[in-house]
Amino acid sequence: MNTHPQFTWDDLQFFLAVARTGHLSAAARQLRTSHATVSRRIDRLEFTLKVKLFERNARGYILTPVGQRFVETAERIEGETERLQADISSGATAQRGVVRLSAPEGFSNFFFTERLPAFTQQCPAISLELVTIQQIMSLSRKEADVAVTLDPPKAGPYFSEKILDYSLHVYGARSYLAASRPIATRDDLLAHPFIGYIEDMIFNPGLDYLGDVHRGIKPAFQSSSIFAQLTATRSGLGLCVLPHFIASRYPELEIVLPQATELRRSYCLVCHRDLRDVPRIRSVINYIETTVRANAAAFVRNPRAD
Repeated sequence: MNTHPQFTWDDLQFFLAVARTGHLSAAARQLRTSHATVSRRIDRLEFTLKVKLFERNARGYILTPVGQRFVETAERIEGETERLQADISSGATAQRGVVRLSAPEGFSNFFFTERLPAFTQQCPAISLELVTIQQIMSLSRKEADVAVTLDPPKAGPYFSEKILDYSLHVYGARSYLAASRPIATRDDLLAHPFIGYIEDMIFNPGLDYLGDVHRGIKPAFQSSSIFAQLTATRSGLGLCVLPHFIASRYPELEIVLPQATELRRSYCLVCHRDLRDVPRIRSVINYIETTVRANAAAFVRNPRAD
């Protein structure tokens, strides 16, 4: 009689949760179980496999080299399991679970969250986690399942596609512009205070706008938050490069040199290739693609509408 313990798919779920979060407590919340249960499952899996998957230290659970390789195997099993569940379930049942979406602050706060009620009506069994912190989320470590980004990965096991372009312009509050020196050329911009991102915290080259407007511009006020930049601009602190789909909401803002200072950027949608066809991931991707493209006109300024 074989009494050698065998690991189960449940054990792999516990392993992946700890690998992705780095902490027992976070994994326990994700799996809706206890800290002790997660610890026990990880210990059992290591005992069964007779390998050390994690280094335990004050920072949490860090994958060993063996553990890092095992993540790839576990994720392939995860993907196949979810595809199998999709095949044997109805469409509504298959579209169930948690999806973590990483997206820029501007896109999230000024476009996507306003359209969440329609998403929840279409996919009521999907729980969406929206991450807007100013950093690049690691798709390889599954810190995010899907990402909207300005700079898709150039290599690796990822599915990536451009979903739309958007325009940006230099804006100022009408009250500020009325009380300040006139602006007729790009060089005139140098006489005005600018608002921008903190230079050494720009996590994406696509957000480095000021050099594209004029190489001589140095920001007088810097913030990692586009919302803070917007508020400072509306308050009359100075000029700022803002996306059209955000700034056009505020009639107190006016474009400066509309033809000479227009910039273009693109949003791309990225996910790990193994997750692309998982039903709940596919539902989120489809919704983002459909909603963005249905509202594409709002992202690019039409000069004839002025």
